[in-house]
Amino acid sequence: MEAVAKLKNVPTSPRKMRLVADLIRGERVSKALNILKFEPKQGAARLEKLLLSAISNWQQGNEDVDLEDADLYVKSIQVDSGKILKRLRPAPQGRAHRIRKRSNHVTLVLDSLSPIQEKVEKPAKNETKKTKKKDNKEDK
Repeated sequence: MEAVAKLKNVPTSPRKMRLVADLIRGERVSKALNILKFEPKQGAARLEKLLLSAISNWQQGNEDVDLEDADLYVKSIQVDSGKILKRLRPAPQGRAHRIRKRSNHVTLVLDSLSPIQEKVEKPAKNETKKTKKKDNKEDK
């Protein structure tokens, strides 16, 4: 089962946040937490908190499965641009320069590498087809 966590309106430019997000994409959760803990870039602390939130969301949905047995990994992480605040800064000779204060939205999806066994078992469709083909060959 997948777990999703979202972080909205982070006052960091999306470009800076993507640099950190690319470090943990596809990594296992324990390794991703270690990477974020020691990463000096600006968005690492926020992404670490978001990753812990996604782990908590996964645990709420899968109370019967142990976290260590699940072998979670970062399936996808997406950084989109958010609202841009536009400000004016005075410039020489009566002009003004526009300042764009960017923000971003981050979506993090966790998934389990080890398949969780389902209680309901469905009969395989391929078994009936194989037996029919064998019967037809024996008849000839």
